[in-house]
Amino acid sequence: MSSCRSASISLPRSAPPCPGHDGFFCPTSRGELFDGDTAIVAEFGLATFVRKTHSVIAQGLDFVHGRFSADGWGEHPRQRNAHCIRLFSHEHTSTLTIAHMHGLRDPAGKGDTPARDDQAVALVKLIERVWPGDEGLVVCGDFNVLPDSATFAILARLGLSDLVTGNGLVDTRTSYYLKQGRFADYMLVTPGVNVAKFEVVDAPEISDHRALLLDLG
Repeated sequence: MSSCRSASISLPRSAPPCPGHDGFFCPTSRGELFDGDTAIVAEFGLATFVRKTHSVIAQGLDFVHGRFSADGWGEHPRQRNAHCIRLFSHEHTSTLTIAHMHGLRDPAGKGDTPARDDQAVALVKLIERVWPGDEGLVVCGDFNVLPDSATFAILARLGLSDLVTGNGLVDTRTSYYLKQGRFADYMLVTPGVNVAKFEVVDAPEISDHRALLLDLG
């Protein structure tokens, strides 16, 4: 049933859309960036692109940490949101629910914190508003946590398991990332999801994160 991709990439609102897709932009904050000495007002958040061959039959959007900031980025850990959509494939006459999140960043590191635990609980509540529970569910994104995080135990309540650590992969970063700790992005599925192929993409390198590609049968 098509494919799911996760990548942590910041795009300006003027970026061209993906041909043949409908785009959804979900901002968390608005502030100034600089191109040399020129200030540019931009928004930061999540983007979701859905191929036009699929119908969006339900969706939910909400903050999992903090709330929208219209006058600057704020201090870390900054506000974060999540987007959940339910898709109908006309080719396969089947449905699938997909949720993604860019987890909050903490300057102290990627260890568990009460805020990260609350974020995971909020993500589960958002998913439960959209996902009926009797079909496949995919949850992905840059969670900004370690593989042993309590976040995964909380998501496991929905029957989700991670394909990155579950396949023995130890690196979702590109050569642009020079620090230790090569885990960043995760792709989780419920048992009912028919995984045809899962790949952590090596090239091209357009970020310090590698894209995750999930093909569904």
